[in-house]
Amino acid sequence: MLKSSRTRETEYNNYYCQQQFYSKLEMPAERKPMRYGHSEGHTDVCFDDTGKYIVTCGSDGDVRIWESLDDDDPKSISVGEKAYSLALKNGKLVTAGSNNTVQIHTFPDGDPDGILTRFTTNANHVTFSSNGSRVAAGSSDFLVKVVEVSDSSQQKTLRGHDAPVLSVTFDPKDEFLGSSSCDGTVAVWKIEDQVQVKNWKILQKFNDVSNAKSLCRLAWQPGSSKLLAVPVDTAVQLYERDSWNHVSSLSDDFVTQPVNVVAWSPCGKFLAAGTVGGILAVWDVERKLCVEREKHEKGYTVCGMAWHPSGGQIAYTDTEGCLGLLDGVSATTSSSAATKSLKAAENKVGGEYDDLFDGDDDGVLGENLSEAGSPVKNPIADDDDDDDLMPSTGRPRNRGAFLDDDENSQDAGSVKLGSDKYGDDDGASTILPSSTPAQPRPVYEGPMPTPPQKAFQPGSTPVHLMHRFMVWNSVGIVRGYNDEQDNAIDVEFHDTSVHHAMHLTNSLGHTLADLSHEAVLLACEGTDELASKLQCLHFSSWDTNKEWMVDLPKGEDVRALCLGQGWAAAATSALLVRIFSVGGVQREVFCLPGPVVCMAGHGEQLLIAYHRGTGFDGEQALGVQLLHCGSKRKQVIHGEPLPLSRKSYLSWMGFTAEGTPCFVDSEGVVRMLNRSLGNTWTPVCNTRENCKGKSDHYWVVGVHENPQQLRCIPCKGSRFPPTLPRPAVAILPFKLPLCQTTTEKGQMEEQYWRSVLFHNHFDFLSSSGYEIDEEGKNQAQKEQQELLMKMFALSCKLEREFRCMELAELMTQSVVTLAIRYASRSRRMALAQRLGELAMEKAAAARQEEEQEEEEPEYTSAGRSSGYNRTGAEHHESRQWSSRQPQEEEGCEDEDGQQQMDTEECVERKKPSGLNPFNKGDISPEKPSPKPVSKEGRVNPFKVSGSGKPNSSSSGQHRVTNVLDSMTLTSRKSSMMGSSGAKQTKDPVLKPLAPRPKSKTQATLLQMSVPKATSKKPEEKEPSTDKQRITEGASKASPADNIENRKPKTGFQLWLEENRKGILADNPDLDETDVIKEAMGRFRALSAEDRLSWTERAKGGQSKEVAELKKRKREEESEEGKVNGQNETEESSARKKKALDTSAKLSAFAFTKN
Repeated sequence: MLKSSRTRETEYNNYYCQQQFYSKLEMPAERKPMRYGHSEGHTDVCFDDTGKYIVTCGSDGDVRIWESLDDDDPKSISVGEKAYSLALKNGKLVTAGSNNTVQIHTFPDGDPDGILTRFTTNANHVTFSSNGSRVAAGSSDFLVKVVEVSDSSQQKTLRGHDAPVLSVTFDPKDEFLGSSSCDGTVAVWKIEDQVQVKNWKILQKFNDVSNAKSLCRLAWQPGSSKLLAVPVDTAVQLYERDSWNHVSSLSDDFVTQPVNVVAWSPCGKFLAAGTVGGILAVWDVERKLCVEREKHEKGYTVCGMAWHPSGGQIAYTDTEGCLGLLDGVSATTSSSAATKSLKAAENKVGGEYDDLFDGDDDGVLGENLSEAGSPVKNPIADDDDDDDLMPSTGRPRNRGAFLDDDENSQDAGSVKLGSDKYGDDDGASTILPSSTPAQPRPVYEGPMPTPPQKAFQPGSTPVHLMHRFMVWNSVGIVRGYNDEQDNAIDVEFHDTSVHHAMHLTNSLGHTLADLSHEAVLLACEGTDELASKLQCLHFSSWDTNKEWMVDLPKGEDVRALCLGQGWAAAATSALLVRIFSVGGVQREVFCLPGPVVCMAGHGEQLLIAYHRGTGFDGEQALGVQLLHCGSKRKQVIHGEPLPLSRKSYLSWMGFTAEGTPCFVDSEGVVRMLNRSLGNTWTPVCNTRENCKGKSDHYWVVGVHENPQQLRCIPCKGSRFPPTLPRPAVAILPFKLPLCQTTTEKGQMEEQYWRSVLFHNHFDFLSSSGYEIDEEGKNQAQKEQQELLMKMFALSCKLEREFRCMELAELMTQSVVTLAIRYASRSRRMALAQRLGELAMEKAAAARQEEEQEEEEPEYTSAGRSSGYNRTGAEHHESRQWSSRQPQEEEGCEDEDGQQQMDTEECVERKKPSGLNPFNKGDISPEKPSPKPVSKEGRVNPFKVSGSGKPNSSSSGQHRVTNVLDSMTLTSRKSSMMGSSGAKQTKDPVLKPLAPRPKSKTQATLLQMSVPKATSKKPEEKEPSTDKQRITEGASKASPADNIENRKPKTGFQLWLEENRKGILADNPDLDETDVIKEAMGRFRALSAEDRLSWTERAKGGQSKEVAELKKRKREEESEEGKVNGQNETEESSARKKKALDTSAKLSAFAFTKN
């Protein structure tokens, strides 16, 4: 027959009192008197490995070594201004101090042994691994670091907490690490993968350790490492390893204030806890019995606790700096005492009250009753009906010990006390140990997902800091202050001519900011009452009302923002990007594929980084988009993956001062966009190589391409700088990660490609219609060509002729001429021969591009940035060719004084036609006209005009860089140039191989060696021959009579004439230019003997051809009667020179003295 609930409770309280009596009788513990150890403040305590010493630390910055509690002269070691935590293992003493470091000392000597690691703020807790090989430390900068004691450079950083870390603890198997934080979470990390495997949001949130109600010192069960003890409010929750299920909670009626610290006994069977109210409690974990409780003599908070290695003592410290000892708490004694206490209570009381309860209730009562009447508390159990029940002892009854009959009650025979199998806490009142072995659950052993990186503003420091940088960029600095005295924002400009400094009241709590030459953009997160706001201060506006503000829709918060030229953008939590004009007009709105990470703006460019998926094994899966927000809106990068270093995250992203996108990851690698290589990312610097210490970092604030500067702030022992004192900006050099940069060859290669990469912005800016620094571009081109020439000379010395040809292909036409000279003087005639052919190819390519620009000016204007698949130097040279064309159109007679061209030729040159690129009549003049073209003088030839054609005023550019422009004209050459224009009217088909390329090159080389005094003579005669050239233009010889076109032919030309049909049969779609290129490739593939035979055949037919040309020329001269004898003599001598073979010409050139 069931008893009433009132009767059952009365009988239970009698049982409770008797159990408490037997507990006190069987397990006495002596509390030693407290003694002063440190000044008032936080303290910590531990034993050494042998248990001989008690070691304490305190807020006075000292570590004291006590031989016993009665030691009146403990040894003292000063470790800093304050010491927050200490750990001791294997003769190594590790302390966490207020100087943001984790130090190591020898024990017991106390000699400094170095610094294990550094943080940006205080380190709050340290602990050793079970074997003493590693140390874990948690800090107020949200980080947890695991450091190897033998090599402090071997560090693992665990990121994921959003507030200061309270405590850390190692899994005894050194596989996992537990940590608690002020963000209200307890996390379990897999150390090797540096990822979280479990996270419980079970704590109260605080913004700082000093404000936390509990230190929440975690403890992992030694030995089996089965359970993780977590102090949660007034109880201790136990979580099972691997499954991470909550299996039990330990509580007691005496514990009415939050539990501060917990510590396991060495045997792993007992758990001690110290509370904020000064209560010391010890539980038998298997039976969930509170076997000991003591009260601090003054009720101070217990903040440090440690078991003696033998388990017989517990040392503890309080917040007043005192040290205490609880003696006689032996693990074996405790176990036997608990067993005897339970048996005595059962024998004495059990039989007397067996008839008071049904069998169905015995299981629940036996499961929940503790020796001190402290069962497992059930926060979900509905016990409001029992509020009026008070035990006969006069103290508040533990309502969790009394349960109504329900389906969770177990038969007495099914409950086995002391079972080490824990079931899940399913909200019922008890933990029901299973009598059968649990089935093993499948365990996922694959890669673990990486917590996604949170959104941030480039150039800002963490939001939790009271004084922080909201943004630091090339325009200025925005600082935020949020303390008891002030909540404000200061804006400072590097150039005070942009605007004066500003002080803004931050009444809305803005946390995001960006700064440009036009405006300051601010944003704050929304609250339950207020929406997220975007505020802009347009200080460059001519209007008197310079400020505007926008409220975002409810539930949508600003995550990132940026400013450009005339626009502002904000990325929100709704995966939207909202674009506004700088005056406040709403513009485009578009979606992002994932949560935004950060944004940056420059001019008309918008760069966005976002999460494109879930990363694994510590990797972040980020995507990047690059958009143009100007008049021509387009997307340049379409969400390609952002290449980060292994197991790193994005730490900075922005633009160079010249407008090239770049970013920095947490490993210190700086990467820049390479527009000339398909918008790929190239690493240009590794800031870690410039750091002196392992924990030092560089905080990037700006990147410049010209001059090449990486502007950053060195941060010693941290990742970001403090606001005060004002940080000093350092400049780091760039360096491409090429191989063997210690050698001379590697250094020059790195310098060349770095120069090419860092000057790509010239092409981008000019194609976008911006004015560029012509002097700087020319200087960069000159440096690149000098480096190429040095590498060419080095390769010649190493007898790497094929490498020389590869380098020559990167050279401009003028520098190839210098390479030919160097090769000839170095007795490398075969190399010189090939270089001559290469020079002709470059001339043909330049001429072909010029013709294409004449035919399709709009296409040329749109595609200038491509550079015709050539180096920047060659592209620049082709621009010079193009810029001279309008000059030739406007004034052939006046400006081309050295070329004997008639009026008809001037008209014909305006027509796009297939001209011979090797025809000397089509070569631009050797120097610009002395007459000024316009009043503006020298202007930018790359400026995009309204018609899409190059500006005609660009003819004033200096053209000495072109090898063909530097040739010295002779009277023979002048007379020959007049015939090329006539050919255009009769033969519009492109036939580039009609002339002999090598003859042209050799003539150029020979004429370059002529003294300057000689080269001036044709110029002096120029005015007197203008009229003569005009009148003689109509009677010039036909193209068939042009000696340049008819005499002599090369072996390649003869080979092409015979094989042209075969090439066209194989490739019928090729035009004339492609046929020539295909023929060049095939001719080069021939063996040396075959090419030599073709050359000999070409030489054999030269003498006959020369004789026929001479005869035809004499007949025409006699008929016209206008032959100049002096010109004929010079022509004859020039013809004799052309009849020389290649080797003789190169030899003559090589040994000609200037």
